[in-house]
Amino acid sequence: MVMERAKPRLSVRLGKLELEYPTLMGSGCYGSGEEYSPFVDLARIGAVVLKSVTRHPRLGNAGPRLVTTPGGMLNAIGLQNPGIDYYLEHEVHKFADRPCAVIGSVAGFSLEDYVDVAGRLAARDEVDALEVNISCPNVASEGETFACSPQLTSQVVRAVRAVVKKPLIVKLSPNVTDIAAIAREAEAGGADALAVINTVRGMAIDVERRVPRLGNVTGGLSGPAIRPIAVLAVYEVARVVRIPIVGQGGIETTRDALEFFLAGASAVSIGTANFTDPRIPARIAGELEEYLREHNHGSLDEIVGKANVGLRSPDEYEGDAG
Repeated sequence: MVMERAKPRLSVRLGKLELEYPTLMGSGCYGSGEEYSPFVDLARIGAVVLKSVTRHPRLGNAGPRLVTTPGGMLNAIGLQNPGIDYYLEHEVHKFADRPCAVIGSVAGFSLEDYVDVAGRLAARDEVDALEVNISCPNVASEGETFACSPQLTSQVVRAVRAVVKKPLIVKLSPNVTDIAAIAREAEAGGADALAVINTVRGMAIDVERRVPRLGNVTGGLSGPAIRPIAVLAVYEVARVVRIPIVGQGGIETTRDALEFFLAGASAVSIGTANFTDPRIPARIAGELEEYLREHNHGSLDEIVGKANVGLRSPDEYEGDAG
């Protein structure tokens, strides 16, 4: 009698949040999940990360806002959203019946913005966790982006942590000199997980009209073109933190996702690829099971960080003076 091998375990924990599958849908790239429910079984994905919401309504940037580029896409949406008051009254209740986790996303331009929006959004039962999008300029610090400063990162994460008990996922920017230093401050400030990375700053020019193709001039580059940058960022961050990492940036296939897991990510987030095929996340989950079974692994945990030759052992952490 041939014994059938047990199904590999794909579940992952991000702080207190346990996901059945290690696939998150990137903020602003999957709506609320409802839009794709006629085509995709939402029970086969880990979580939907909602579009970022701010304290006050925002119209966003002038168009054009989207530009395709070789291997990717530039976007300059400008955080268009109705503001937290309208969001809580008219939108949040729609998320109550999702068969996957729902992660709210918070953006702001001051510590007060983050604290106000995060506290109010986290208070809703429909929201299981929060993503803190710190890739926004701090108006109190001459427009310096929170995510580009270890000090500002520490300040905003600590401030949000003080008012939010639910899991916090801090999304880091690649547009920095030392992402590991930022990651350490986010962890020390109370982050339960890190999303690595946000989009890469870039631009495109219309050579006939001789003007920038985006109305905002610059935008965030996403898609396969940034995947090597994102994999390296995960690799570097995994060397210095103990909290889980959500790897993101140009994931289109299971092999892409595996690069992130092997570099040190515990989960992955899929964004731009959803515009081409929203079934990709569920497909990746199924193919991950096959990969683990073929390689005789009982869980996804067994491959996380296996290609990261720089990962520190628990003994090294225990020996840290700080």
